[in-house]
Amino acid sequence: MPFEGNGRSIPELFTDVVAQLTTLLRKEGQLARAEIAENIGKMAVGLGFVIGGAVLLIPALVVLLQAAVMGLVAYGLAAGWAALIIGGVALLLGIALAAIGVRRLRAETMIPSKTIHQLQQDASVAKEQVRYRDDIRGAA
Repeated sequence: MPFEGNGRSIPELFTDVVAQLTTLLRKEGQLARAEIAENIGKMAVGLGFVIGGAVLLIPALVVLLQAAVMGLVAYGLAAGWAALIIGGVALLLGIALAAIGVRRLRAETMIPSKTIHQLQQDASVAKEQVRYRDDIRGAA
C-alpha cells in the first residue's frame, strides 16, 4: 500500500505528532489531577460520615454496654465479672472494626488507576505510530 501523505512532509508530520503527544500528555495530567481531587473528596465525605456516626454511636454504645452488664448481673454474675466480659467483647469488636477501617484508608485508594491505564494505552498507541512512521520512512 503506497503512502499518501496528503502533501505534508515527514518533518511536518513528525512535528504534528509531537504537538499532539504534548497535548495528550497535558490532558492526561489534568485528568490525573481531577481523579485525585475526586478521590480526596470522596475520602473527606466518607471521613465526615464516620466522624458523625461515631459521635452518635458512642453514647448509644455506652448505654447498651451498661444494659448488657446489668443483664449479666441480673442473671447472678458478679458486677465486676459482668463488666469485664462485656468490656472484653467490646474491645475485641472495636479492634476488628478499626483494623478494617485502616485497611480501607490505604494510600492505594488514592492512586489514579483510570489515568494510569489511559496513559499506558496512549503510550502503546504512540509506540505503534512511531513504528509505522519508521516503516514508512524505510520504505520511502
